[in-house]
Amino acid sequence: MFGRRRKGRADAEDTKGEVDLPEDGVDSDGSELAGDPAEKSGRRVNLPPAPRPDGPWDISEVSKPEEGRVDLGGVFVPGVEGMELRVEVAGDAIVAATVVLKDSAVQLQAFAAPKREGIWGEVREEIASGITRQGGVIDEVEGPLGWELRAQVPVQLPDGKNGVQVVRFVGVDGPRWFLRGVISGQGAVQPQTAGLLEQIFKDTVVVRGDQPMAPRDPIVLKLPNDAQMVPDGVQQDEAEPGSRFAGGVDRLSRGPEITEVR
Repeated sequence: MFGRRRKGRADAEDTKGEVDLPEDGVDSDGSELAGDPAEKSGRRVNLPPAPRPDGPWDISEVSKPEEGRVDLGGVFVPGVEGMELRVEVAGDAIVAATVVLKDSAVQLQAFAAPKREGIWGEVREEIASGITRQGGVIDEVEGPLGWELRAQVPVQLPDGKNGVQVVRFVGVDGPRWFLRGVISGQGAVQPQTAGLLEQIFKDTVVVRGDQPMAPRDPIVLKLPNDAQMVPDGVQQDEAEPGSRFAGGVDRLSRGPEITEVR
């Protein structure tokens, strides 16, 4: 079932604070995150994309991408029992999807990338720089999905006190595309519990297409053919009881939103 609504800001993991997180090197006002000259001169050289023996997959590598996956045009998202799928709208374009499982979620967003260079190393630096400027803490570790950022982002609570939201930024470079995932909720606080979300990320299929695209342009998505629109707020009544994500709020996104409950 699909219902359009405004995307909310991120809540604190164990609270109800709010925070803006940078998207792929872009600040909350849409401008490119600026660093000092030393930061820019010290950026990593982008290497060719590494092998992906366990995914995520390019459309050319999967014979039947629609089997067991939801077709969103630019990506095929694996479907699992009990999940809620939300897609984010920026203007008239759908640019990201979020899979929610109980108290955890992973946001998926695909971007165009250079033909012979991966961009995840550079994107990690930009995300880390943006969060540390907010006073957050970043830890770069090699996790189950490769190099990732584990972030503690400061938030202000309704009562004026300070809180922290924990999130994980993961990413994989593919042939002319880059797939980013943002894991939140329990799967970020306790990464050992995020196995199913990580498998969803790895089993996602990206459809880059042949059209010219500038590096970092988002790969636009579409609604499934059988999507049903419902008025805003209906999904809140139908959300899973006890879910910290009840109400269809995407904790890491802004703008209108469409929700599907599988």
